[in-house]
Amino acid sequence: MTWLDIASVTGFLITWAGYTIFARRKAKVSWCLASSMQWYRVEWMLRMLERDMRMPDAAIISNLERVIGFFASTSILILAGLVTALTATDAAIEVLSTLPLAEPTSAAQYELKILLLILIFIFAFFNFTWSLRQYSFANVLIGAAPAPPSAEEKGDEMDEKERRRFAISTAKVIDQAGHSYNYGLRSYYFAMAVMGWFIHPLVFVAGYGVVVWVLYLREFRSRTLQAIVAAEGRSMDRKAGK
Repeated sequence: MTWLDIASVTGFLITWAGYTIFARRKAKVSWCLASSMQWYRVEWMLRMLERDMRMPDAAIISNLERVIGFFASTSILILAGLVTALTATDAAIEVLSTLPLAEPTSAAQYELKILLLILIFIFAFFNFTWSLRQYSFANVLIGAAPAPPSAEEKGDEMDEKERRRFAISTAKVIDQAGHSYNYGLRSYYFAMAVMGWFIHPLVFVAGYGVVVWVLYLREFRSRTLQAIVAAEGRSMDRKAGK
């Protein structure tokens, strides 16, 4: 690998890790998709405890699991394709050499780039499957949720505290499942940037720069986020108001 290849890969790993840290810290002072959804998850679990029938809540979890299962199975298919691509190195290099701005690529360089993609999708697969397991844990917690309070129990302060504690803990499990799902999705985004490395390291750098910008806009500046926050009359600045 040339120094430019090494620098671009190092920058890629630092950018990915750096954005993850940045996003978690910024979410503590301003609303983002993840933090705003956590508030709604707590409200969801509190209202779930008031219902006699919890089938709609279990159905929502099942729908979330179905979406994540799609990405998990897709990751396996992509991994199979990438492993197959390693058996056609010469043909792939010949195709890449015909692309505009493409720099000469050796067999070892091509295989290293494929290996990086393989590692990314393995990481994505583990996150998606862990998210699935956490949603299954949430299903169990919903099934074990206490029954709605009777007329005599309503207004019991200790009972209300216990219910709120259960709701917050269950919402936290769902929140962690959402974070794992988010990490898996980010893997897909950053894998798209790696595709630029097959052309030129500078295209690679530009690719993950664009990915970070797109992720930031969607998570912290999207109209969807504004609508979610505005639905409860909240300020976009978490310091300014709840």
